[in-house]
Amino acid sequence: MKSLFGSPGKISGLFLRTCQCLFAAASLSVMASASGFSTSTSFCFLIAAMGLQVLWSFGLACLDIHALRLKKDLHNHIFLSLLVVGDWVTAILSLAAACSSAGVMVVFIKDTDICRSQAALSCHTFQISIALAFVAWFLLAVSSYVMLWLLASI
Repeated sequence: MKSLFGSPGKISGLFLRTCQCLFAAASLSVMASASGFSTSTSFCFLIAAMGLQVLWSFGLACLDIHALRLKKDLHNHIFLSLLVVGDWVTAILSLAAACSSAGVMVVFIKDTDICRSQAALSCHTFQISIALAFVAWFLLAVSSYVMLWLLASI
């Protein structure tokens, strides 16, 4: 059995899941605190996707803590299959939400100048939230790749 960075039940896995959870929570809270986020469906989708990623990553971080405390091995076929499916579904949803929100920001800034004409919109806050969502997605993509690699090595 290979021991890769980010494997479940390892310190690196706990670190990766904690970072995923923190960046997704930061993206969610920044977007939810921005005025005018409800003007676009993709911003609401970003909040929902980051909420799912927070729950998924927090749950797996708790599982990693439990495995580290009891020195359990989490490398069995059924558990890794569940992690692969969950990671990939969450990663696809997170990427879709971040990309759609980034697309809306391109329309807001470059094409229509809505950010200049409507001062009530927090366009800079939207951009920060989207950047945090891309970082959270990248960390989840690393985890998804590691889980798929571990599943293939069983």
